Amino acid sequence: MLRNVLALLAGILAMFLVTWSLEALGHVAFPLPSGLDPRDPAQAQAFARYLATMPLGAQAALVLAWSGGAFAGGFVGARFARHPRSVAVAVGALVVAGVIGMIMLVPHPSWVAAAGLVLPIPLALWAARLARPRIPLTD
Repeated sequence: MLRNVLALLAGILAMFLVTWSLEALGHVAFPLPSGLDPRDPAQAQAFARYLATMPLGAQAALVLAWSGGAFAGGFVGARFARHPRSVAVAVGALVVAGVIGMIMLVPHPSWVAAAGLVLPIPLALWAARLARPRIPLTD
């Protein structure tokens, strides 16, 4: 039990680090308009308008960040867990919960929201499958 909890925590940490890193790279490639602060509640409508019209590359970078975080977190968590699929699903579900929170706070383009809801769990499960230890072949 403790091993699964620690594996889940490691997976969550990996998920946050990868998601944050990929989002940061996305912001470098596609910077926000000057003066727009997405953390300022007074600018929520302006931020929502920006999200509706942001470049396709910026939208793809956001989906890539969510998906990459789910994959990395699923891989790391599954690598150390006794029940790798369960840990991977938990990490993927956490990403989906974060996406739900984001799209409830600020509307995102439909395809971005759909991809953010559909991709994380399958990607985390795929990562869990790849994380399984390989049994060496013997002669």
